[in-house]
Amino acid sequence: MIWEVAKDEEGQRLDKYLSEQKDHDFRRSYLGKCIQEGCVSVNGEKAKASLKLKAGDRIDFAIPEQKDPEVLPESIPLDIVYEDDDLLVVNKERGMVVHPAAGHYSGTLVNAVLAHAGSSLSSINGVNRPGIVHRIDKDTTGLLLICKNDLSHQSLAKQLEEHSITRRYHALVFGKIKEEEGTISAPIGRDE
Repeated sequence: MIWEVAKDEEGQRLDKYLSEQKDHDFRRSYLGKCIQEGCVSVNGEKAKASLKLKAGDRIDFAIPEQKDPEVLPESIPLDIVYEDDDLLVVNKERGMVVHPAAGHYSGTLVNAVLAHAGSSLSSINGVNRPGIVHRIDKDTTGLLLICKNDLSHQSLAKQLEEHSITRRYHALVFGKIKEEEGTISAPIGRDE
């Protein structure tokens, strides 16, 4: 990607300038890392993120090829509630990430499921999410449906899309509650 700094953009820091360009959706932190690794040059020279730009500066950004790390089976205990040839139902514990992502490339439910079921998982969501048709947050405990083949994955995905599968969520709360019974109808927030 190549940009030329306009007169009204003069004086901006390089990292800020890049983060405000509309022809990409990279985060400022990622752009800063790319600058630090030498993927960005200004007028043919490697530059720092704090460089103040001048009108007419030419910025070249060689986007580094991003490769997802290989997802490997890991012998992690699973709480298997049900299993047949098509489906695996796992009670995911709190604190476990469902699939590999930035900062969590191992110790995930996918790593554990790969060790348990091997290659008999749906391939629809690719190598980073084999068998995964839905997910729940890291700090949430609950049942996850893992598809062991593409046919069951397509069927469950359709049922989820059509809302013909009922999902129920229960929240445990603590503190002083004024009433013996009642309904709390409010979004559940994160514990900060």
